[in-house]
Amino acid sequence: MRLTKRGEKGFTLIELLIVVAILGVLAAVVIPNVGRFIGAGESEAADTELANIQTAVVEMMVDNGLATLPNPVGVATNDMSAFPDATSACETDKLNGPVQGGGTAAYTLGSDDNGFVLYQHDLYADAASADLVNYVATQNTNGTYTVTADGTVTQVTTGYE
Repeated sequence: MRLTKRGEKGFTLIELLIVVAILGVLAAVVIPNVGRFIGAGESEAADTELANIQTAVVEMMVDNGLATLPNPVGVATNDMSAFPDATSACETDKLNGPVQGGGTAAYTLGSDDNGFVLYQHDLYADAASADLVNYVATQNTNGTYTVTADGTVTQVTTGYE
């Protein structure tokens, strides 16, 4: 083991300046890229959520044999238990629906939930409200949406503003 001579302690000023310069160059390269990735991730998440809502509306319309929605949503909402059509009443707009075991039957007022909705939708016409289906994973979304009678969904806000 070598003994240190007097005045040989620590790093020199030049070594410290080189390390600081290298860290400065790395920070100048990394920080702008991280900011760009964060912004791109938020816009991709909003686009994905819109695609998921559109797919869920189409699936719900196919399951219920709807060519058009009786009461489309014109006011933007993020509550999928009221989207796209929570105002259709049983025995008026929701005339027939699938029954357990196959076939269709008339909806029964009072035993079926009103409306064609994406979250907690009453799938079967002949069952109590315990038989609910979710076309989306959560009741509330980040963005807000409207839908036309033909089922076209529009994203009004993304939720990342």
